[in-house]
Amino acid sequence: MGRHSLPDEDGAVALDPRPRTRGRAVAIATALVLAVAGGTAYAVRSDLLSFGGSCRDDSVRLDVVAAPDITPALRAAADDAREKEVTSDGSCIDVRVTARDSYKVADELRSGKGGHDYQVWVPDSDLWVQRVGLGGKQTKVTAAGNIASSPVGMAMVPTAAESLGWPKKTYKWPELTGAAMKGDKLRLGAADPARSATGLLALAKLSASAKESGGKDGDTQAAGVAKALSARTSDSDGQLLETLARDSSGTEQGNPRRNQALILSEQAAFEHNASAGEENSLDMFYPKDGSPRLDYPYTLVDEDKLSTDQSRAALRFMTLFSDDAGHGILEKHGFRTGADDSPSEQVVTAAGGRTPQPYEDEASEPPSDKELQETLGMWTITVQSARISTVVDVSDSMGEFVPDRGQTRMEVTKSSLLQALAGFTDEDEIGLWEFATLLDGKRDYRKLVPTERLGDRKGGGTQRDKVSEAFSGLSPIPGGATGLYDTTLAAYKEATSSYASGKFNALVVLTDGANQDPGSLSRSNLISQLEDLSDPKRPVPLIAIAVGPNADKEEVEQIAEATGGSGHQVDDPAQIHAVILKAIMEAGSSQG
Repeated sequence: MGRHSLPDEDGAVALDPRPRTRGRAVAIATALVLAVAGGTAYAVRSDLLSFGGSCRDDSVRLDVVAAPDITPALRAAADDAREKEVTSDGSCIDVRVTARDSYKVADELRSGKGGHDYQVWVPDSDLWVQRVGLGGKQTKVTAAGNIASSPVGMAMVPTAAESLGWPKKTYKWPELTGAAMKGDKLRLGAADPARSATGLLALAKLSASAKESGGKDGDTQAAGVAKALSARTSDSDGQLLETLARDSSGTEQGNPRRNQALILSEQAAFEHNASAGEENSLDMFYPKDGSPRLDYPYTLVDEDKLSTDQSRAALRFMTLFSDDAGHGILEKHGFRTGADDSPSEQVVTAAGGRTPQPYEDEASEPPSDKELQETLGMWTITVQSARISTVVDVSDSMGEFVPDRGQTRMEVTKSSLLQALAGFTDEDEIGLWEFATLLDGKRDYRKLVPTERLGDRKGGGTQRDKVSEAFSGLSPIPGGATGLYDTTLAAYKEATSSYASGKFNALVVLTDGANQDPGSLSRSNLISQLEDLSDPKRPVPLIAIAVGPNADKEEVEQIAEATGGSGHQVDDPAQIHAVILKAIMEAGSSQG
């Protein structure tokens, strides 16, 4: 039996398959060993303590959950380690790998409820690790490095690819998507961006490219593509592959439920082609404006609670993917490896890639957290359609100026609301209330525009025109205070009583201060009544946004959480648009 030790002389391991554009360091051994007690860290860095040696009778059990696509490779590495009696501190490592959808694990860890029985998580993308971080009570996760990668492109059956000039003709994302969705003969499918990293990364890239090339119309183009894609989405990449035309017969090609083109990772195309046969294999387009990457972060779960043996076993298993043998296992399963992300010609060819398709180009810049949240928010409201009632604080303090802007809170708020309105489709239903104190007799609120479909036309204009005009007309009430509690209860009662099935229903409340109406109900009474009105089968989350330094974030969080919604604070009202989309994304994913 041979000895197994860290591949680098100083005990550090560089596993990231590509340069990290976000600047995250990948000194993996250092990151992991810091979680190990005492002088072990020094011993590992100094090579005084080897990971090799003969097995003792006992072994260290390591449970790993992984994305379904990389699970076979991890199991192969675990089997290889078991056969070769790979050790950590003299104890054999016993690695058990379970396949689970990344979005489900992310939601589980984000809830912070515990009860998980795994120490390592390998999702298909770092975006799931980011999603865990959005929770307020989340389980601690530590991404230590990336063990593989796979670019996302568009795979097509041969007849469809040939019709678009494959492999000689290259496209940008908007061009390729447009060509693949033109007419009824070629049908494009994708995995649900709320559940699939492949789908989300592609949609984010497509949206960014559309905005870059389409100028002011970019948002509309991106929403149009999302709407069209929504009719042909599958819950997962695995289910997406099942929608392919099964052969070249007229019956299969003409079946409206069958797709001829799929937004897919290179690895998924590789895996499909391995068993499909030449006639049913896929050809791969790599968009010339950049292919986003699945990056497979190796992630420790609750690292503070891991024993020293578990921490070191986790590190030991990770090092198996840094040498030629580990690279061989990953490439055998269709993944890219190595720090420079250079593709294996064998992998690319088997996945359906050919020159001059730009499969050797560097990965496109990963989308920012803000871009991902906005893309998911856009997807939620575009795909599902939304019914959102908006309630805006018009108390006297909304006339105060925003530092360094030369505009009042109300002026910046109106601009942000108009920006958000532009992202909704004609199928969405939007309405508006304003509130202060005693605006309408004894009521603290006033209904300005009922919540109705934006495309509906009444009189001389559409509902969108009316809402836009009402947003623009909002003005602070001199001497007006903040009647938050009574207004929130009244608006929530109306939102729940007018619930629209099949739509994303929500109530958005914007306020720059705490409740100032001494004659209103108490906060505890409000929360109690909101809890009674809330129905998980007919969810209407309250999205409460505290604007400016005088707003009470804790108050809006407590009120919103009573409905299954979320509370947020922004110092600058210009952030309202992004926060609304983020909140819609969070609420939409929890309902899904």
